[in-house]
Amino acid sequence: MTLGPDIRPRRLRTTPAMRRMVSETRVHPSQLVLPMFVREGIDAPQPISSMPGVVQHTTESMRGAIVEAAGAGIGGIMLFGIPLLKDAVGSGATDENGILNVATRIAVEEAGDALLVQTDLCLDEFTDHGHCGVLSSDGRVDNDASLERYREMALAQAAAGSQLLGLSGMMDGQVAAVRDELDANGYLDTAILGYGAKYASAFYGPFRDAVDSSLQGDRRTYQQDPGNRREGLREAMLDCEQGADIVMVKPAMSYLDVLADVAAVSDIPVWAYQVSGEYSMIEAAAANGWIDRERAIDESLISIVRAGADAVLTYWAVEYARTLR
Repeated sequence: MTLGPDIRPRRLRTTPAMRRMVSETRVHPSQLVLPMFVREGIDAPQPISSMPGVVQHTTESMRGAIVEAAGAGIGGIMLFGIPLLKDAVGSGATDENGILNVATRIAVEEAGDALLVQTDLCLDEFTDHGHCGVLSSDGRVDNDASLERYREMALAQAAAGSQLLGLSGMMDGQVAAVRDELDANGYLDTAILGYGAKYASAFYGPFRDAVDSSLQGDRRTYQQDPGNRREGLREAMLDCEQGADIVMVKPAMSYLDVLADVAAVSDIPVWAYQVSGEYSMIEAAAANGWIDRERAIDESLISIVRAGADAVLTYWAVEYARTLR
């Protein structure tokens, strides 16, 4: 008996060359963005214990990392600043000599046109209470007061040269407020990455080590409930309507359904963040010999792009980009 063509799909899996030729999903280095931590007051890069291979950079060591990232051909870097001093309103976030704004100016200088320099626009790294906004007298996050701080941060980051502001705080109306402030002050070309679907996830744990978070409690009153799929799409579409240039789904792997939903209807680029916990899980399992590290990294990133991400923030950006050449 001769099997017909409709039941012979294995013909297209026979060799590595054949599998490469018919692959439906491909990742290009330009789709990768490297999150980068820059810490004030240190004289050498500091390893992050829960994220093997990732460090808190000095303002000098970040220069070499940026050159390396540009050489790997990735699309951009996302900067996070870690200040020496924190206060209730995150004053360091709007200080032109604050660590994030200083790091941004350095990054723009080093990157030139080779990388898109992006900055995290959120107060959590700068507040002594660790929340993403300003607190009211009863200890709750004050949405509107937080928006005023976001407006100030937007101007500070744009003035420092950031080309894309990552609005990760999850305050209602944050995209509209920041777009209005940027336009009113002549920063018409500064783009906004709206974190439209950002969930209150357990997978952020290592990130809080990375930024020396002061958080007590949780962020469930403003980040989204992991059980809510439709809400993720609804929030992302609100960011699109308010003027976001790109919209984010975060985390990535546990929310591929939400990512696919957003990608199916969005008329602007859709990005995803492969967060610290996703990174650390794979690194830990690989270190114990339980999984093949390189294959797991490859599969995880392919799955995110397959679900609809146009770009991915990942701590493996530089390493993985080199494998794609």
